[in-house]
Amino acid sequence: MVSPRWGVALVLLVVAPRLAAAADLPAPSSPAPAAPDWIITVGVESRILPQWPGSSDSRLGFTALPLFSVRKEGTPPAFFGPRDSFGFPILDLGGFKLGPALRFIGDRQAQNYKELYGLGSVGYAAQAGGFAEYWPVSWVRLRGEVRQGFGGETGVTGDAFLDAVVPFGQWTLSGGPRMTLQSAAAVAPYFSITAAQAAGTAQLATLTGQPALAAYNASGGLYSYGGGTQALYRFSPQWEAHAFIEYERLTGSVADSPLVTQRGSPNQFTYGLGASYAFTMRPWW
Repeated sequence: MVSPRWGVALVLLVVAPRLAAAADLPAPSSPAPAAPDWIITVGVESRILPQWPGSSDSRLGFTALPLFSVRKEGTPPAFFGPRDSFGFPILDLGGFKLGPALRFIGDRQAQNYKELYGLGSVGYAAQAGGFAEYWPVSWVRLRGEVRQGFGGETGVTGDAFLDAVVPFGQWTLSGGPRMTLQSAAAVAPYFSITAAQAAGTAQLATLTGQPALAAYNASGGLYSYGGGTQALYRFSPQWEAHAFIEYERLTGSVADSPLVTQRGSPNQFTYGLGASYAFTMRPWW
C-alpha cells in the first residue's frame, strides 16, 4: 500500500507537467469587435443658375447633380453647403477637417445666345484642390477652398464660406456670407474681350440688337461677395429634402467688363432643390 505522503507526491508528478503545459498555452482570444456598418446616402439635386458667368436674370440654365456620401453608423450626417465642392476629409479632428475638393464648370457656347455673338466659346473646366473646415462652436462652420482650374479656364480660385447651422426639430436651417477670389487666368476666358471679338460684336450689333463691346482685359482679384441660405427637412432617418438660394454680387474687374455692364448683370442667383435616401451596408471585410 502506498502511504498518503507518497500518494500526494505521485499525484503532483502526474498533474504538475500538465499544469505547466496548460500555463504555456496562449490565453483564448476574445472575438474582435464587429466593424460598424456604413450608412450610404444617395440622391439628386437640381439647380437653376446663370447660363454663363455674368449673364442677366433672363438667361438661366438648368443642371442636375448627383449626391453621394458615406459615414459610419452612429455618426451624424455631415453638413454640406450649396457652394461646397465635392470632397471628403482625409484628416478629421472633429472640429477641424482637411481634404480634397473638386468642382466642374459648365461650358459657354457663344453661338447659342445673341448676347454672346461675336465672342468666343469657352469649354468645360474642372477645378481641383483642397478644403479646410473649422467649427469653432457646434453651430458655426468656417470653410475655405483653393482650386486650380483645368480646361476652359486655367486659373486659381479661392472661396471662403461662413455658415450658421441650426437644427430645429426635423429641420436644419443654415446660411451666411460668402466670398470668392480668382486669378486673371480664371476670369479672362469669360470676361475679357479681344480686339477681334470687339470688332465682331460691332459687325453683328444691328443683327442682334445688342450694343457693340469694346476690347477689355479682365484682371484677377476679388471676384464676388454675397450670401446664401438653405433649409433641410428630414422626413425619416432615411429620407430628407432640401432647398436653397445663393446670391453672388460680381465686383472689381469682372463687374466692369462690358459683357456685364452692357449685356449682363453683376447680380447672380442660384436656386436649388434636392432629395436623398440613406441606407445601411455591412463592410465586406
